[in-house]
Amino acid sequence: MALFQCLDVHGRCATRPGFCLGSMLLLLTLAGCAKHQAGGAGDAASATEVGVLVMAPQKIVERTELSGRLSALNVADVRPQISGIVQKRLFTEGADVAAGQPLYQIDPAVYQATYDQARGVLAKAEAVLSDAKAKSSRYAELVKINAVSKQDYDDAVAAVNEDQADVLADHASLESARINLGYTRITSPISGQIGVSSVTAGALVTAEQTTALATVQSIDRMYLDVTRPSIDWLRLRKAFNAGHLKRVGAQGAAVHIVMEDGSDYAQPGTLAFSDITVDQTTGSVTLRVVVPNPEHELLPGMFVRADLEEGADDQAMLVPQLAVTRTPDGQATVWLAGADGKAHAATVKAETAYGDRWIVSQGLKIGDRVVISGASQLQDGAPVTVTDTHASNAPAASGAAVHG
Repeated sequence: MALFQCLDVHGRCATRPGFCLGSMLLLLTLAGCAKHQAGGAGDAASATEVGVLVMAPQKIVERTELSGRLSALNVADVRPQISGIVQKRLFTEGADVAAGQPLYQIDPAVYQATYDQARGVLAKAEAVLSDAKAKSSRYAELVKINAVSKQDYDDAVAAVNEDQADVLADHASLESARINLGYTRITSPISGQIGVSSVTAGALVTAEQTTALATVQSIDRMYLDVTRPSIDWLRLRKAFNAGHLKRVGAQGAAVHIVMEDGSDYAQPGTLAFSDITVDQTTGSVTLRVVVPNPEHELLPGMFVRADLEEGADDQAMLVPQLAVTRTPDGQATVWLAGADGKAHAATVKAETAYGDRWIVSQGLKIGDRVVISGASQLQDGAPVTVTDTHASNAPAASGAAVHG
């Protein structure tokens, strides 16, 4: 206002010229200060508020979830070993049977007759052998006094040897007849639960038939065969060799079973072995898990999921999945809040998911502040203000590790 008061209606200085010049300099100075203050306020307002996670190593157990179908530990198809007519079935379908328990009775009449005939043939052969031995003994004394010729004695000895061979052959025939007679009663080869019968009384069965009469399965323990990519097997091998992972237990990896309806199975399984052959079609290897089944809750053919403990990692770096972005070529990156108050993009290696987090194996170190909120508008080198700081803690409910 002082400047306008110094001018007349023609724009000329109405007072002293020095006073007008001083007023103009004062106004310019005040305008410059105001502009500087406004600029400083703008810089502060442009800093993005972010929440960060301070990185620290954590102890976790890496897991992977695989799926497969259950099968019985022991399975035996019951088939006839002789031909004949089934007289009766000796079991209840679906019941538990013991090893050696009779299951079917085949008409034994023909096989009993064959057995009896073999006994008679053997008895006759033994009688002939006894007579031949007695004759040979007499000739042995008579040949000494030349009462019989040497040839007759030799013939008597040969007859004894021949009759002994006949007795051995007849013993074998009798044993074969006895075995076949025993096969008329079909027994269970193993203990377990028997299924449905494919024949009824009066059916003709043969020794060469391919159709089983019934199937017995031992389900006190079950097999679960699952497959996994061979590349995961290589990754784990390298991790163990490098010391990044440690064995969880000395008794084999524990396996948690999830039922078809999503419920947890009470009994843990144990990894029995890993196949050494890679399937050329799928590029995967087979893992076999043995699962206790004392209550027979698990059934052969049931589809279940297996949560497999792979190894313990004492120095795992976990980052929320939402904090990791991927470039078009699949490269993982995170934003870091640097000590200089600016955002910096960091390239990391995050190939394994652990629950709702990524296991970062490369690219982060202890103390790094990973931006976990407010990162959508960040640019490299942009100023940031940390408003929320979280400590790096293990997830409350650790999920299975999923490998990318």
